[in-house]
Amino acid sequence: MKAGFVSLGCAKNLIDTEVMLGIMQERGIELTANPAEADILIVNTCAFILSAKEESITTILNLAEYKQTGRCRSLIVAGCLTQIYKGELLDEMPEVDALIGTRAWNRIMEAIAETLSGRRVVLIGEREIIYDSKTPRIRTTPPYTAYVKIAEGCNNHCSFCSIPLIRGRQISRPIEDIKLEVEELARQGVKEINLIAQDTTAYGTDLYGRPKLVELLRELVKVDVHWIRILYAYPRRFTDELIDLIAAEPKICNYVDLPLQHASNKILKRMNRPDTRESIEVLLKKIRAKIPGVVIRSTFIVGFPGETEDDFQELKDFLREQQLDKVGIFTYSREEGTAAYDFPEQISEEVMQERYHDLMSMQSLISQELNEALGGQELEVLIENRDEEVPQVVAGRSYRDAPEVDGLVYIENDGRSKAGDIVRVKVLAGFVYDIAAERAT
Repeated sequence: MKAGFVSLGCAKNLIDTEVMLGIMQERGIELTANPAEADILIVNTCAFILSAKEESITTILNLAEYKQTGRCRSLIVAGCLTQIYKGELLDEMPEVDALIGTRAWNRIMEAIAETLSGRRVVLIGEREIIYDSKTPRIRTTPPYTAYVKIAEGCNNHCSFCSIPLIRGRQISRPIEDIKLEVEELARQGVKEINLIAQDTTAYGTDLYGRPKLVELLRELVKVDVHWIRILYAYPRRFTDELIDLIAAEPKICNYVDLPLQHASNKILKRMNRPDTRESIEVLLKKIRAKIPGVVIRSTFIVGFPGETEDDFQELKDFLREQQLDKVGIFTYSREEGTAAYDFPEQISEEVMQERYHDLMSMQSLISQELNEALGGQELEVLIENRDEEVPQVVAGRSYRDAPEVDGLVYIENDGRSKAGDIVRVKVLAGFVYDIAAERAT
């Protein structure tokens, strides 16, 4: 019996995919990268915004063709899209044999057994679940880097976001269990640990009664890994204690990922965000003052209901003033079930696109100038791959670059580095996203 898998969306979704793969392999199912030879095909879907839903549906329909052209006897749809639409997908997509929600990935073998017996099933799950260090898992990331999910779900209830509807309330893993997983990853040769959750700075509030990210980090830095990167940190709980720990501990990357979403106080309030432009500016000033060489990444939404031209200009002024290193811009996506879905003053797609391109153009110039300013500096780089067309060039990432979302460092005239090596380089030139460098002597 062979199974093929497609995982869509974020790294948090990818971990759910990896643990399902681990459960299947433990039960004797062979995994294949060729969908034409798979008896079972599984799509782990994303449904965060409209474009993600469309990609999920297209992928499902593409894989369904292997029921005619390949060996597929069971097409299973898992993840966020399933959690939202539940049985509706079975009614609208007769090609699908089973649905597994975000709270039922541990029932993958049940879904396989039922569908191979000719029954269509919906396994959604009522209670939030999260894997632990004993859960079988097959990592699909390169051997030198791994994601570790420290909590599932979210309690923030931003008015634009469907994550609490999909993933439920926050549940955190115990510090001891996370450390066991990181220790095992280190034994496997992992050098970079990327800590993820819907809100990493809220980690532990459900288990311990207060945030415990600092205590978790103090345990993880004892493990023999090179980098620990914190992703998806919210500004409200980015404390002085956390800032001081990042500044003092060399294993923790001087990389701060803060999803700020906007800079207009009116829009932040309508988004149900607890921050203000003033509080954000105070935090950014403090982070930059205390953490040497810090890189700040953020995401912003344009076209939120009620966003006037003045609100947009305030966001644009904020970005111009703050000169953030890495910025993602998204147009507002109107999601059913969220508070903002019914807000008045919805913005037209045309206006949203104009604002999106305006900000992206400005930020591209900012990013290029910041990267150009790195010229002559030395950086540590984790090597990822060699250029197939130019073998003397290798690509990697410095502490400044998170996997999959940020740029790369291209190292010229390097014929000896291999994936997973950590080398020291000198920056030759900076561009909008990437950096050119050479091995430091």
